[in-house]
Amino acid sequence: MAITNIEQLNGYIELSEDEKAWREDGENTLPILIPERIAAMLSNPAIRRQFVPSAKENEDTVGTLDPQEERENSHTERLVHRYRNRAAFLVTDRCFAYCRHCFRRRFTGKMIGEASEGEIREAAAYIKEHREIREVLLTGGDMFTLSDSHIRRMLSIFKSECPSVIFRLCTRAVAVCPERFTAGLFAAIKENQKGAPFYLMTQFNHPDELTDDAAKAVSGFLDLGIPAFNQTVLLSGVNDDEKTLIELSEKLLLNRIKPYYLFQGDLVKGTRHLRVPIERGLEIEKNIRAELSGLGMPQYTIDLPEGGGKVILTHSYLIGKEGGSYVFETPEGKIRHYPDVSTRG
Repeated sequence: MAITNIEQLNGYIELSEDEKAWREDGENTLPILIPERIAAMLSNPAIRRQFVPSAKENEDTVGTLDPQEERENSHTERLVHRYRNRAAFLVTDRCFAYCRHCFRRRFTGKMIGEASEGEIREAAAYIKEHREIREVLLTGGDMFTLSDSHIRRMLSIFKSECPSVIFRLCTRAVAVCPERFTAGLFAAIKENQKGAPFYLMTQFNHPDELTDDAAKAVSGFLDLGIPAFNQTVLLSGVNDDEKTLIELSEKLLLNRIKPYYLFQGDLVKGTRHLRVPIERGLEIEKNIRAELSGLGMPQYTIDLPEGGGKVILTHSYLIGKEGGSYVFETPEGKIRHYPDVSTRG
């Protein structure tokens, strides 16, 4: 049985004063939803901080509830077209667990429900008409809260109307509800694999989330030939240290999941206490780059406010120019020179 209110939580774990003072009716808050699997892990501070609410959510006045300006860029009821060549379809507002760092809290957990067939067809028609769209993210909420039959129908409509478009299957469910990934679900996905490929986009923020059951759920996609990429959110008190992120990246690779993004927290109200200063994020990025291979290194990325889009944050190894050469710092702190090919001599 999932935990859905503060009273249940109070009987399950000893709450701090901040946790006890949380108010569900706050503008910046999300509902509580913690499945049994995660509830059993709440003794782990990194897990607890992601799922147990705090009064700091109510007190936060920085940012907005729509930091990526998705409302302004919605071209159908459920389709957000913010980047020229890709769009996001909001399949549902439901998740198996509500993460306290959620950037889409203006939509998530609002009892809006799953997309209707009419909304799916409307979005498919828009994508078909706008040929510049090459990728679509199926997100929300979590698409895998839908029934197998609904997923089968949705994928069938999108694939028949947009066969050359890549679809990203975005989910946190492999971490919080891996039992959802059954033979029936994989059969529904397999039936719709013609045309452009699917890509699985997971979210593991801490190595302890990548359990054997979670890895097995991901392997179901890999066995269908669907590549897996992970998006981690950099979170204060969860993974804002080099050791944790290195361990996570290595564990992901061992389970055939490519570490893709390390996201700076969005400026969404209710999450300020979970955001890491950019200066610290850059320090972490520099330090883990010295330890990880290119295969294991995620891109430290920020989604700029007011719909500004994603940009990469990284330590610059180019120090400057000296004579006819560029001067670089190696990840180990040594100095190297590279000749400027535009210099004639």
